[in-house]
Amino acid sequence: MVQRQVPNPAELLDLMKFKKPEFNGKKRRLDSALTIDDLRTIAKRRTPKAAFDYTDGAAEGELSLSRARQAFQDVEFHPGILRPAPDVDTSMDILGGPSALPFGIAPTGFTRLMQTEGEVAGAGAAAAAGIPFTLSTLGTTSIEGVKAANPHGRNWFQLYVMRDREISYELTRRAAAAGFDTLQFTVDTPVAGARLRDKRNGFSIPPQLTLGTIINAIPRPWWWYDFLTTPKLEFASLSTTGGTVGELLDAAMDPTISYDDLAVIRDIWPGKIVIKGVQNVEDSLRLRDAGVDGIVLSNHGGRQLDRAPIPFHLLPEVRAAVGDDFTVMVDTGIMNGADIVAAVALGADFTLIGRAYLYGLMAGGRAGVDRTIQILRTEIERTMRLLGVASLAELEPAHVTQLTRLVPVARSASGALVR
Repeated sequence: MVQRQVPNPAELLDLMKFKKPEFNGKKRRLDSALTIDDLRTIAKRRTPKAAFDYTDGAAEGELSLSRARQAFQDVEFHPGILRPAPDVDTSMDILGGPSALPFGIAPTGFTRLMQTEGEVAGAGAAAAAGIPFTLSTLGTTSIEGVKAANPHGRNWFQLYVMRDREISYELTRRAAAAGFDTLQFTVDTPVAGARLRDKRNGFSIPPQLTLGTIINAIPRPWWWYDFLTTPKLEFASLSTTGGTVGELLDAAMDPTISYDDLAVIRDIWPGKIVIKGVQNVEDSLRLRDAGVDGIVLSNHGGRQLDRAPIPFHLLPEVRAAVGDDFTVMVDTGIMNGADIVAAVALGADFTLIGRAYLYGLMAGGRAGVDRTIQILRTEIERTMRLLGVASLAELEPAHVTQLTRLVPVARSASGALVR
């Protein structure tokens, strides 16, 4: 028989603790976000459709982006047992300097359109976390403004080679003068990708108001208040600001970019230089032999060529080809700290986050970016402990199996199907 008794109020109080209410709305919603997907949900609710879709969307059918994210989800980890890791070290050296975590903030364009604090929030959060911040050529905060926001941390600059080469040369000189230590020379944007969400939304710089955008903005007055009461939204490094994203890119970028341009930029740039947008083994080897400091395996977040190779799938083959002494970084599709752990285990020296950072920015400005980094740090540390590794150096390919959904069709040298 179960023995029953009259509840003792004192015992009930020990069992039930009422949570202290949080009256700060921003802190309350950010504390409720436990994953990057949670931040995305908040960002979508708080940001006008055109701005959110610019961040969230990709090219054409958005297959490259969905495949990249699926590739990280299709990972099987292999933990070691009876290998305690009560304390884990997530710090590392990358491109001649320290990083407290195995990821940095990737370059993103039009960032103040997402939330008015823009790159200043990203650079400040990166400084607080001890990780690198990358400013885009299409950024909405100046090189000098980012340096002021992150005066003692690591600032990197992402460079597009323009039709007017002197613009690119001057930006390179300014970034060097401001103490930026690494240049990301981007090679996957000879023309703009077909970003269909932007076309359907009529997305442009500056934003063009339509009846649809006004209706969509009505439940988001805070965004419009910030937009209308802060300095004019424009490119900090470019004088041309009118038109859709595709029109701006096509007008500025040059499809004739070549190794000759790389040679000129290398002569100007005194720091480390990495090539961003590498998508095959052959180019990886060619760039290593050309003497650059590293590469970023990237398909531009799926925003350029749809159905492009998946960077995470390329990683093991590229690492095996270029050797252990050449810096290989990865971006595109990272939404969880476990994704970063898997990439490091398979040979990545470093990773970059783009959308994950912007979701946090849209969800809560600087505090939202801090939350993004906190979430990823927690997920990295927990994954490492569960794998039984105490440092990033202990991660190895044996910890990860890449499960494949997309298997290439086998063909002979003549192109015929192998059956």
